[in-house]
Amino acid sequence: MSKIVVDLSGLRKEYCLKELDINNVKPNPIEQFKVWFDEALKSEVEEPNAMVLSTINDLGRPSSRVVLLKGYDSEGFVFFTNYNSRKGNDMINSSYVALNFFWPCLERQVRIEGIASKSSEKDSDDYFSSRPLGSRLGAHVSPQSQEIESRESLEANLVLITKAFEGKDVPRPLNWGGYIVKPEAIEFWQGRPSRLHDRIAYKLNANGEWKKNRLAP
Repeated sequence: MSKIVVDLSGLRKEYCLKELDINNVKPNPIEQFKVWFDEALKSEVEEPNAMVLSTINDLGRPSSRVVLLKGYDSEGFVFFTNYNSRKGNDMINSSYVALNFFWPCLERQVRIEGIASKSSEKDSDDYFSSRPLGSRLGAHVSPQSQEIESRESLEANLVLITKAFEGKDVPRPLNWGGYIVKPEAIEFWQGRPSRLHDRIAYKLNANGEWKKNRLAP
């Protein structure tokens, strides 16, 4: 087999849009996240709530995928998924997870480390009922992360499920719901020229207080 060599060493971008001063950020990282997220919305970032979720399986091996943030407050960051999916099983093994937002047009990223736990059934029910009909049906159809025979078998199952719920309310499957990630560390990264990026990191101390520091790029 021939070796594939792709040289990307010349692919680079100089970051120069903004700066991040530790004296100007909010004392609480959730408040600072809101400032940045609101700016992402105003800048019309495509899918600003898309975030990389990283988990660890029972062999200690990491796995990452993109999920969508569906809410956040002082308690943490919320997303929804199939509990029997690979990420769901990983979080049974280890509740420690990492989240990462990257907004390239703003030359920013936010890194979050924390503990994931299931949302309340009410919160999961409320969000599920707000989803489009197709998404609610899809949650019943897909055995997420499991091997399937074909695309055709998946679509055939959708036809059966659609008929089964015709004229009826589509309930939330018991194996589908929300997680909230309670943060223990949050880092804000702002691209700067010459790769001397600004990095402001918050850590939660034993007293439940947030402490912030500047990190070397």
